[in-house]
Amino acid sequence: MSEIEPPYTIETLLTIMKQLRDPKTGCPWDRKQNFESVVPCAIEEVYEVAEAIRIQDYDDLRLELGDLLFQVVFYAQLGQEQQLFDFPGIVSGICEKLIRRHPHVFGQQHFDNESQVNANWEATKAKERASKAAESVLDDVPLALPALSRAQKLQKRCANVGFDWNDPEPALAKVAEELEEVREEVLQDNREALAEEIGDLMFACVNFARKNKFDSEALLRQANEKFERRFRQVEGQAKSAGKLLKDHTLEELEVLWQNVKEQEKSKKLG
Repeated sequence: MSEIEPPYTIETLLTIMKQLRDPKTGCPWDRKQNFESVVPCAIEEVYEVAEAIRIQDYDDLRLELGDLLFQVVFYAQLGQEQQLFDFPGIVSGICEKLIRRHPHVFGQQHFDNESQVNANWEATKAKERASKAAESVLDDVPLALPALSRAQKLQKRCANVGFDWNDPEPALAKVAEELEEVREEVLQDNREALAEEIGDLMFACVNFARKNKFDSEALLRQANEKFERRFRQVEGQAKSAGKLLKDHTLEELEVLWQNVKEQEKSKKLG
């Protein structure tokens, strides 16, 4: 087993990965992994990168980006072992794609604004899908995406071919329509139909957010964070009163909740 000393480079990382997968001297855990088993690790690392950015911990972000890069290197090693592809092939592929999709930077084309850039980007991607014999503009939207993100991407793809409203108002009306259909199914007490209508309502909300240029996944994360922050403060108020949360009535908890909201409003105004 060779010793590895600084300075470290991408070549060092590739060497480390190769040694981790060595059939005789490698790590037992790394040796038994395959394409499928590494997927949860790769997804987790993406979320950890996002979390480091959210809390603006840039030293941690540097480390998390390294973890994410390692996932790419891991897949490269697996690909090389099976003679499918290797790390240089991955680098070559992304470089070729970026150059092809940015003719205004690496070629002779000229675009006057971001809208023209986006139009060219989508046109280029459409050509790429056609070269793969794709039957639909939705063919390569990954099933593994979080549901909100996938809904937004599906809607965006449809918008690129003209299947979209021109402004947010009809999208908001659709939200109201879907909400009314939820109410109707509540009255009918049909749980299967209710579940379907709730899904439609969520899809409509994603569409309205998209029309207002918001990312639905980010909005729900923010809502989660706000709820968690406020609920922790409710827990703190209950603890200060010397009473367990479960010993409060719902009405009492609502009073604590409203107190927290008012305190937050006062801080913002202050």
